[in-house]
Amino acid sequence: MARDREPVSTSTSEQRREDAAAWSPGARYLAEFFGTFLLVLGGVGTALFTAGFPSTTDNQTGVGFLGVALAFGLAVMAGIAAVGHISGGHFNPAVTLGLLAAGRTDGRHVPGYLVSQLLGGLAATSVIAAVLSGKQGAFSAAVDSGFASNGFGASSPGGFGLGSVLLAEAVLTGVFVAVILSVTAKQEYQALAPIGIGLTLTLIHLVSIPISNTSVNPARSIATAVYGGAVPLGQLWAFIVAPIVGGVVAGIVVRLVRRRDRH
Repeated sequence: MARDREPVSTSTSEQRREDAAAWSPGARYLAEFFGTFLLVLGGVGTALFTAGFPSTTDNQTGVGFLGVALAFGLAVMAGIAAVGHISGGHFNPAVTLGLLAAGRTDGRHVPGYLVSQLLGGLAATSVIAAVLSGKQGAFSAAVDSGFASNGFGASSPGGFGLGSVLLAEAVLTGVFVAVILSVTAKQEYQALAPIGIGLTLTLIHLVSIPISNTSVNPARSIATAVYGGAVPLGQLWAFIVAPIVGGVVAGIVVRLVRRRDRH
């Protein structure tokens, strides 16, 4: 019993303060499921329901790119505030693997985190698909438009090629992971960590929505590609590989340059 209650990580001040070791693995995995569900539901839901409302040609009340970027940032902020003290608030396979590379997550629990994140994202897009099915033609229109999936070439909102997309996704994911590692390591930033992480994700979306429709999160990309059709599924590998590479490289760099304890 005591072994099952060993912490995933006590590396963040929030987890130490909230006694993360008291949470069971099941609670942590459920927290990651919920947080990823909230992130995908909020961000992708805004992209599909609100960004172009009432239509892409008469977008007088739709929120556009700025609204979608804010939706992703607000969703991750809310998720971290709600369950970050339980699981660390990753909600993203690239973040989990980046924290693992930085030595900030227990590797024994990484498979459970990854599965929970993938299932949470898929549950969110399934809810969105079910809601779209309640209006005639809405679901098929969303599928025809790619279901807010990520893409390159003709599937990139701005027509950017594969090389540009891979570079942007890797670099921006690395920046995101580096920010997470920094703000969660400092006790004085405890209260501001969810805000800092949320605003960073918002900024990343503002930069890269025209490039790739912004992934920086394989769980988000898989969740939308499942409903997006053959083209998003065929290009999905790029949005799994690039964010993971970026996150892991950032984790390794932070681990190498972090301040050493004085003896």
